[in-house]
Amino acid sequence: MGLTIKPVTDPAFRKYGKVVTGYDAGELLEKMKETPLPDEVVYVASVKELEELAVSKKIEKKLYGQLPIQVGYCNGHNKNMNAVEYHRNSEINVAVTDLILILGRQQDIAPDYTYDSGNMEAFLVPAGTMIEVYATTLHYAPCHVSEKGFRCVVILPKDTNTDLEPAGEAVNKEDRLLFAKNKWLIGHKEGGLPEHAYIGISGENLSV
Repeated sequence: MGLTIKPVTDPAFRKYGKVVTGYDAGELLEKMKETPLPDEVVYVASVKELEELAVSKKIEKKLYGQLPIQVGYCNGHNKNMNAVEYHRNSEINVAVTDLILILGRQQDIAPDYTYDSGNMEAFLVPAGTMIEVYATTLHYAPCHVSEKGFRCVVILPKDTNTDLEPAGEAVNKEDRLLFAKNKWLIGHKEGGLPEHAYIGISGENLSV
């Protein structure tokens, strides 16, 4: 099913996040041109060269309130939702190319931790735009607008999306969703996810 794609400036985006202004991301955009752009999707959580940039240090001091952060990227080619994830903190994205985000709300996850993909909306984020994606916003890898693919800066609290340490028995149902550090994930059966991923999305594997 094709999704209606709204601009990120549409009022409908306000429940998912906001456009961040006042930061000059020029050096980040320039440095990102050196990152790979594969046929699939690649995510790298932390890149030293990106983290050392002055704008990244300013984002850590101001946007993240002096919490330690990591600056990485998600690049590639993608047209499908495949899964949704959320964190306990906001995520900052900088669109290096035009890209589309398919978004939903954590509040719409059912008590049994299933989720209906029909609740999701799609938004176009133009190249050069910085956005905050709220902690309660369900998201996953961006989708490309052009066949040339997409590049996106991903900024999160340090160690997010890295490998889990042994945590013992699950305390409640949500614990089954914990996929990586500070990353809770619900997959779609057609999403091509690893065997241990929690599959709980009903409805179509949305595409743009």
